[in-house]
This record gives sequence, structure tokens and C-alpha cells, in this order.
Amino acid sequence: MARYFCFVLLLTTALLCVVAATPPAQTLPGLAVLDKNNSPISKLIDGDAIKLRVKLAAPAEQATPISFRLEPDNVPLAECGVAKSSDACQTDELYALGWAWSQSGQAQPSRTIRAGAFSTPIQIAPRPVVMAHGFGSSAEAWTEYTRANGYLAAMGVRGFAVGDGRVPGKLNLGSLADPKAQTGTIRSNAETLRDYIAEVKKATGAQMVDLMAHSMGSLVSRYYIDRVMPGRDVAQFIMLGPPNLGTDCANLPSSVGYYMPAVMEIRPSYVRGIFNPQITHRHGVPFTIVAGTPILEQVQSPCTAVPSDLAIAFDSATGIAAPFKQTGVWHIDLNSSAQVFQEVVKPLLQRPASEFRAEPDPAPPARPADDLQFTRVFAGHLAPGASATHTINLDQVTVASFALFDATRSLTVTVRGATGNVIALDPVRNGLIVVDDPETLVYLGYGFANPRPGPWQVTLQTTSKTPSSGADYAITAQLKGGAILRAHATPLLPRHDESVQLVARLELGGAVVPMRDVQARVRNPAGATQTIALTATGDEWRALWKPAAPGLYSVDVIANAVAPDGAVIERSAFLSIEVQPTPDQVQQSQTIFIGGIALGVVVLGIGIVLWRRRAQHRKY
Repeated sequence: MARYFCFVLLLTTALLCVVAATPPAQTLPGLAVLDKNNSPISKLIDGDAIKLRVKLAAPAEQATPISFRLEPDNVPLAECGVAKSSDACQTDELYALGWAWSQSGQAQPSRTIRAGAFSTPIQIAPRPVVMAHGFGSSAEAWTEYTRANGYLAAMGVRGFAVGDGRVPGKLNLGSLADPKAQTGTIRSNAETLRDYIAEVKKATGAQMVDLMAHSMGSLVSRYYIDRVMPGRDVAQFIMLGPPNLGTDCANLPSSVGYYMPAVMEIRPSYVRGIFNPQITHRHGVPFTIVAGTPILEQVQSPCTAVPSDLAIAFDSATGIAAPFKQTGVWHIDLNSSAQVFQEVVKPLLQRPASEFRAEPDPAPPARPADDLQFTRVFAGHLAPGASATHTINLDQVTVASFALFDATRSLTVTVRGATGNVIALDPVRNGLIVVDDPETLVYLGYGFANPRPGPWQVTLQTTSKTPSSGADYAITAQLKGGAILRAHATPLLPRHDESVQLVARLELGGAVVPMRDVQARVRNPAGATQTIALTATGDEWRALWKPAAPGLYSVDVIANAVAPDGAVIERSAFLSIEVQPTPDQVQQSQTIFIGGIALGVVVLGIGIVLWRRRAQHRKY
């Protein structure tokens, strides 16, 4: 045994001496592609971070610039300089974006990188696509993209829809099966998106993905890119029907406390006043917007300005700086439409290297003046077999468009005009539309051009389709022309110990209209409501309100007045306020969190000690 041990020791020593005497491998002249660890590679995935290095056959007699180009399209990539008496140089890090596609959109599984007389081949796979669904939706919304013979498979591109189960992660933007259940916030969903993208990168080996979002998923994705993205891992961002200035359709379900708090975060007052001023960083990611515009007439649009895709107005979709494409496709079809894919999405996914540019951060968008007005929102509950009639007073307006939210999609509507006569609603004349998809935030809509001023009665009736639990509903009328209620809250981001001032003012033709009554209906983060009365102060009505807890609040200001011609004026304005915790509350929360960790460590330690004692007891 001793002889054997000595033999092994002598052999090992000899091998170590041989290894020590072997000179290090020399880098041969030529061009190399390096990964993030400076190791040479022969293949990559589109979007990977790389460096390019060239080594000359002999030291340069003078400083020599080196230019690298991507063949066969002759696209300039980067430069480096070989110093005098040196024989090599290396570029800064760059992204291999668009390398998988030619200028004409053809797949390029292999490329050649050239620098002067040197060249090297590189194999390239396309980067994957991650898709984020919208409000009240799920991963199934992207089936046309992700199925085995779907849009992406035909391109040879791998697609992942958040919540598909292929990797962990599921967005919570509202459950149509349980609309009263708490949703996630934009922030929490963005953190879910972060984890999902990380898992996709792990599963595919890609360093970057293309990110595509529908509807409210666009706000989640914008937050991800701005606040959560751990270094750039998004090659480009494609938005389909994004509510970049919010949607007034959200005022309906928020009035009955559905889909909270997501529905409050998609209201125009929140997106314009709180979200957009803060979420402005793009970290070089190019944005593209696809806006649907099948509705062109205001009378046909239940709860948005026109043009619109029914749920999102064109002005909202294009409300931030980015190139946009306009299409006649409806909101609910934007993420499945073959037309949208072929005309817009596919060319973007095939964007060649020459078209990738680092995008600078634009200035925050200015808050646009909104000339759309709304009557008060009538909300309630109907048991099976029941009905309800609401009187909506119209003054001298050019258009009145009525919108009904009914999560059960089972109620019928009967309309009596100011004359008292029942009006037969017509799809052409009144823009009557019934949408059997709650993702649009509206179930039924119809409108009237130059409606007769006076009281209009809307009767809602349950049907055999109404479930045994009944139906919650909300109905309002969107108005064009007539009086304008101007309401605001200051500040929009108060501390918990800070009071908020609510201000309202009613104007008609630029002149102030005296109001009879103004109230603010406040819904807190838990869904509970309270009513605050505003009082007249000169031409304005005001109130001070102090929030009870941090979180997101909706404030619906409801005003009543009489026009000079005697017509009753009813208007509502929909505000959002995000209450911040005080420094003491933040410190207390951190203390509780740290204390919880410490307690957990103590409990774990005690458990380990008890387990060891029990194990020793069993041993003996």
C-alpha cells in the first residue's frame, strides 16, 4: 500500500510539473466574438451582449482604427483602435440586436462579422417574445401567437405568455369569474413580470426578449421597464391598444367596487396625474404603439372620445411619445388579429440590426384638456326578476352616449326620451353595441346626437340569463358639449398625515354656473365609501379631506345645477389620489419587517436545536 501511495504521489508531481512547464495558449491572429466573460463564442441569441476583438499578425507600426461590420447587409457595428506597437483591440460591449433578420425580414441563422481582412462566422437564434395580457384577461388571450402552429411558430420564434405555466408567474389584473376579488397593483404585477422574464431567459438562454402587451398590460410593462427591469433585457416594446392616458370606461366598474385596485389605476385621472409624470424612463428600449380606431363617430362611442377601439381612445393610446400604427381593429381583437400581426407585429419582430437605435427618454406628456363630460354614475344591484329605473337629466349637449357595465352581461335596457316615449335603439342611428367581453369595461352602449334636453329614463331589467346571485350594474351618460365640470384635488400624492383639498367649478360657455349641490364620493383602498359635502366659496365649491390610511383612493365629484334655460345640469368628475405613508409609518413598517425576520430566525434556531436533541435522544 505504501509503495502504491508513493507511485501515485510521484505521478501527480510529474503531471503538475508538465502542466507548469506548458506555456499559455496564444491568441491567434484574427477576429473573435466574445461573451460577457470575454470568452470566444461561435453562436449567440439575438440581443445578447457581446464584444468584438481583433488581433493582428504583428504589432502595428502606427495607431490603426478597426471597423467591424455585419455581413451580408454591410451594417456597421462598432469600432476600436489598435495602438502603436500593439497588436490587438477590443470594442466596448454592444448588443447583437436584429442580427437574426436580414434587411428584407428573412431569417439569418448564420452571419459573418468582418473587420478589414479578418472575418468570422457566427450562428444566431432569434430572441423569444414575452406577452403580457390586459385588464381582466389571462394568458389564453395570446393563443393565436403561442399555439403550436400559431403566428410565432411560423416565424421560428419562441413565445411566452405570462401566466401560461411554461415558467412560473401569473399576472393579476382582475378575475372575470370573481370581479370583487382584490387585484394586484401595477407595481406588484410588474414585479411578477420581472420574475417571469427572468425565468424565460433562464429557460431559453436569451439575454433579451421582445416584450408585447395588450391594454392595461402596457402600463404594467412600462412600469417594469422604468422601475423594475434589472439592467436592459427588453429589446423592444410593442403596445396593443394601450391606455397611456387611461380610459373613462373604468369609471363604471370602479363605481361598484369591481376589480380593485386595478380599475382605479386605469382611470384617466390616475394615469395622467400620477402614473405618467413618474414613469418616464425607457433605458434605451424602443416603443411602438398600435391603436385601434374602428369607431369614428362620438354617438357610437359609449365611454371614450373618438376615434377609439371601443375601450381606448386613439388620443389615449398615442398619449406618450412613440411611433404608432393605426388600424381599424377592435380593442378585444388587437392581440389575436392576423391583420395586426402581419402588418405591424411581424415586421417589428423582424426588425433588422440597422433599425435598432437606443431610445432617449422623452419628456413627460402634458395633461390634455378633456372636453368629455359625464353625468352621475348610477350603480346598484338587481335580484332575479327585478328591475330599476334611473332618470338621467340631459342639458343642451350635442351628443349623449350611454354606457352600461354589467358583469353578468344579462340585463336589458329600455330608454324613454325627454318626451316620455320609448325609443327603439338602432345599431346605425344610435350606435347600439352589445359587447360580450368584460375586458372592454362596458357591456352595452348607445347614443344620441342633439338629444332633447330634459329627463331621460333608463329601465334595467333582469332576464333568464341573470344568475341567482343577481347582477351588479353601473350606468352613465358621456356628454359632448354643454356645461363643463372642472374638478381637481391638491395634492395628488399626499402624505397620510396631510389633508387634501377638493375643488369644483361649473362653467357654461366660459361663464360660471352657480351649483345647487356638490358632493365627493370617496372609495378607500379597501373598497369602503364615504361621502363628503363641498361648500360654496365664491365661484368654486371646496372641501378638505384627510385620508384614513395610505393607498389609492378614487374620488367622484358629483355636481347639480340649473342652466340659464332652466335645464337641470348633472355632471361628474373622476379623480384619483395616492396617499403616501409618513416617514414614521415607513420606519415602523421596516422595523416590523426586520423584527419578523429576526423572530423567524429565532424560531428556526429553536427548531433546529430541538430537532438535534430529539435526534440524539433517538440515537441513544
